Amino acid sequence: MKTNPLDPACPVWRADDGTPLACHEKIKVMNENFRELRQSALDSLEDALLMGGSDAQWRRELHVMIDALASDFVA
Repeated sequence: MKTNPLDPACPVWRADDGTPLACHEKIKVMNENFRELRQSALDSLEDALLMGGSDAQWRRELHVMIDALASDFVA
């Protein structure tokens, strides 16, 4: 993951054709969403571990959930 110059904790956001997004406001929103999602995932993982859950299972299930996401939004 190449880091985003506006936020090194985030990837460089790209369009489907591979070109980097240039609009700073769009990048700002996507970075904020990414940081919030990362924090929520970390909180959930820590809760699972504190309750005796399996790290490996939690990660597998998160991947399954992400892979199953679908949007009805059409650009």
